[in-house]
Amino acid sequence: MTLKTPLEMLYHWESKEPSTVYLKQPVLGEVKEFTWKEVGEQVRKIASNLIAMELPKSSHIGLLSKNCAEWFITDLAIMMAGHVSVPIYSTAGEKTIRYVLEHAKCPVIFVGKLDDTANQVAAIGNDIVKLAFPYPDIPADKQWHELLEVAPCTENPIPDLDSVMTIIYTSGSTGNPKGVVHNYRSICWAAHASLKELGVNFKDRVMSYLPLAHITERVLIEIASFYSGKRVSFIESLDTFSRDICATQPTLFISVPRLWTRFQMGVLANMPQKKLNFLLSIPIVKNVVKKKIQQKLGLSEARLCASGSAPIPASTLEWFRTIGVNISEGWGMTENSAYGTCCVPFRADKIGCIGKAYEGVDIRIAEDGEIQVKGPCNMKEYYLEPEKTAEVLTKDGYLKTGDKGSIDNEGFIKITGRLKEIFKTSKGKYIAPVPIESKLMANSIIEQVCVTGSHLKQPIGLVVLSADALKKPFEEIEHSLLVTLEEVNSSLESHAILDRLIILKDEWTVENDLLTPTLKIKRHTLESKYEDLISGDFKGKIAKQ
Repeated sequence: MTLKTPLEMLYHWESKEPSTVYLKQPVLGEVKEFTWKEVGEQVRKIASNLIAMELPKSSHIGLLSKNCAEWFITDLAIMMAGHVSVPIYSTAGEKTIRYVLEHAKCPVIFVGKLDDTANQVAAIGNDIVKLAFPYPDIPADKQWHELLEVAPCTENPIPDLDSVMTIIYTSGSTGNPKGVVHNYRSICWAAHASLKELGVNFKDRVMSYLPLAHITERVLIEIASFYSGKRVSFIESLDTFSRDICATQPTLFISVPRLWTRFQMGVLANMPQKKLNFLLSIPIVKNVVKKKIQQKLGLSEARLCASGSAPIPASTLEWFRTIGVNISEGWGMTENSAYGTCCVPFRADKIGCIGKAYEGVDIRIAEDGEIQVKGPCNMKEYYLEPEKTAEVLTKDGYLKTGDKGSIDNEGFIKITGRLKEIFKTSKGKYIAPVPIESKLMANSIIEQVCVTGSHLKQPIGLVVLSADALKKPFEEIEHSLLVTLEEVNSSLESHAILDRLIILKDEWTVENDLLTPTLKIKRHTLESKYEDLISGDFKGKIAKQ
């Protein structure tokens, strides 16, 4: 296979499919369409602006915005100008924005749709040139319409596959984010290979809504679209998510466990589980019910649904299977281009596994149970951190993932926890929290959960209830949680039995710094915030904050 860069694919689509719609961006309820020709024209004009700045070759250019058509256009323009993109999560706070820009030494940043524009832009140093996407109230040195007033770049540069394409900063769940350096070869190999593995083609429709600063969306949605020519639609805002997904009717839909749980809660809020079970038990009715639910979710035409980024409870996968939505788990990391394993095609007997290694990827289990991975998609290094790079790469080139797991005789892999998340109780016993959390999540009234308890005799569970559950009497909630607690504890070894569940008042969000931008729990932050509560003395098995 001769691997081509994203720019070469742009040149291909510009000439072969100039009038074909590639991107669809809703703005104020109106959908703006971008053909390949229009995308190419804007890429060339934005690249001209960057070239005119006469920056040193391979300068680091920041990207701070929610997903939008201009994000894709700018990414290609940065490549065309010979520079390196540095995406920043649109939910990043001032501290993270400042850290990434200073660490990566970015002379220029593109700013787009944000929730806290004024404060986030204030974190950008005055010495950094700010260029704005075409959305309201973005303070910048130049607005998008001004950037499009220049003559387009007429050259068709082709980057060297071994040159650096991007530095993707991790979400920083355990400290300062690390800058993961990827060259064109690693990311493009993963994106191109995904077409065959996931069966993606020109006719597919996808929706880009997970953060583009995250490796999964970048590789499997954005970069893969350059190779497949699939149509990409964006959402206008979280408030219009339902409208936009129904308008898109994606054929390929990738999400994260938190959002799959939200989908489930939304269905159950309109149709209680008992009623749903009854309707699904009627042969003539069940298929109609399934189709209606799928249509409301916007997934009636989805031939492939997937979940990644964090563990998803087997109970959630089983629930979606009952309504005809088969979710394939996948696994990957920023450090290996999000390209490790996937359970495609879906297999009901492998629910709870993250699938098999993709073709070209080699996975092994180390003596301590750690999953280690090797392939063309592995990163080059951590930017400016050779010690951390050396810590995470073995002498024979495998990436130490930090995930603990096992491989069955068919090659299917199961994750049993994160090595760094395993904690020790005051009895000296080690607890892997993730498997226990997955069991607790079988109760649909629990929306978020964290098992913790280092320095306690027995672990405990912190839980956040669903919005629907909060409307119920406490006695009903208490009974439901007690039943779940007994069921879960009956499956655990004595040292792992949960002493109690504590119901917390507030949900964990990116905004209150208890979730990463990819919706993973920030365990250490959460444990610090609720330290007194975790160590508190409670009488019952179910307690409230």
